[in-house]
Amino acid sequence: MRGELSKSRYCKGVRCPKILWLDEHKPEMASNEDLTDVIEVGIMVGELARGYFGEYSLVQFHPSKEAMVDETVRLLEDGSKCIAEASFLYDGCFCSVDILRKTESGYDLIEVKSSTEVKEEHIYDVSYQYYVLFKSGIPVNKVYIMHINNQYVRQGDIDLQGLFVMENCTDTVKEKQNFVEQKILEIREYLQFEEEPEKDIDICCDKPEKCAYYKYCRRSLPDESVFDIKNLKISQKYKIYREGIISFEDIIREHPKLADKQMRQVDTAYYHKPDHIEKEKINDFLDTLSYPLYHLDFETYSPVIPDFDNMHPYAKVPFQYSIHVEKEDGTLEHLEFLAEAGTDPRRLLAESLVKDIPENTCVLAFNMGFEKSVIRSLAELYDDLSDHLLNIRENIHDLMIPFSNQYYYSEAMKGSYSIKYVLPALFPDDPELDYHNLEGIHHGGEAMSAFVNMQKMSPEEVEITRKNLLKYCGLDTFAMVKVLKKLREAVKEE
Repeated sequence: MRGELSKSRYCKGVRCPKILWLDEHKPEMASNEDLTDVIEVGIMVGELARGYFGEYSLVQFHPSKEAMVDETVRLLEDGSKCIAEASFLYDGCFCSVDILRKTESGYDLIEVKSSTEVKEEHIYDVSYQYYVLFKSGIPVNKVYIMHINNQYVRQGDIDLQGLFVMENCTDTVKEKQNFVEQKILEIREYLQFEEEPEKDIDICCDKPEKCAYYKYCRRSLPDESVFDIKNLKISQKYKIYREGIISFEDIIREHPKLADKQMRQVDTAYYHKPDHIEKEKINDFLDTLSYPLYHLDFETYSPVIPDFDNMHPYAKVPFQYSIHVEKEDGTLEHLEFLAEAGTDPRRLLAESLVKDIPENTCVLAFNMGFEKSVIRSLAELYDDLSDHLLNIRENIHDLMIPFSNQYYYSEAMKGSYSIKYVLPALFPDDPELDYHNLEGIHHGGEAMSAFVNMQKMSPEEVEITRKNLLKYCGLDTFAMVKVLKKLREAVKEE
């Protein structure tokens, strides 16, 4: 396997050849991040795109690459006009082409991506495929990347010509051919090392996504390093790292260019400073709120292929909300909504929301931009509910402000103002507010997956999942109640 390359292995090698070396020699060091949902989305989009040009022939997956190549040769000889997963093998380099389309003078190579734009790593991918096909004697005229059109809005059945965009990358791909040939040689030479090669960390560890060996390759870094500074661009972190400024101690000594909030994170952590509390500014924020106070949180999912009419790809579709109504005497009332999986949740959720939140009422969210965007999209859909929805939107206040502005900051927040950091920092020993103690669903990603997957569950599993979703979303707004109370207590303390 060491000398063999697929397009995925090649792209890994271009990013960082050490990934391939570790895959072969130390695969147990890779993180166990669950990529099932990402892979399933890619497969779904790829399968849907096959019908873009009408009828097609499919080369079925086979453990033997040679068998897939032989089937491709047979289809080419039969004159198939469109082949999905056409497979080729040249000098140990293998690839399966998403769509190979016959033209008057040759073939078009089409790679399908679930993104809404062409990315650098996509060019590496199709450049490798072009190389393998060219060396295999296949006359490729044009190379396209087919990706999702984020301007498409579903009306009725999915319109493939509207859903997908074809971008011609032929010239760029041809210019990359010497690069591809050289990279294949370099990757193969790198994989000959018996001992683990020395390679410093670099921005490729983070882009296009965090590498599976991210933690392993950083095992010698101090517990708190420049890479732990929040809200600092990745490129700036590596720039500082390459200057030899790595630990928080280094940062304090060398004082690289950082924002005041970032330096507060470093200083507070290094010197273990007490909580930073600006009472006057917190009071100013509290004075903007009025009772009854509606603590609001949505859960959404974002299907790449629109599920329903009047929906565009990757739209945030709200399927659940929780509201804790806090009255002036401190009493609480809990309201909630959770849609039925497999149905369009938007209309029923919007109707429930305007029933639960009166007009001209003070609403509180944590990171209100998200809640505002959800409500605005609902208002644009339903004219009869629009005025009420927009009134709710106009009266939303943001509980994140005292933390994002560091009016209240503690070492335990680690430079973040996310509720998942703020909450345990303010309530470190409260099991009632610990998301880890929830069953089944502990964060938004799990909530989204659970809602989507309920369509495949048994009635018993659905019942359990719905209970878990309600508990999770309910904790989000109950946590806001507790955080607000903590702010009030902070300004009263002598």
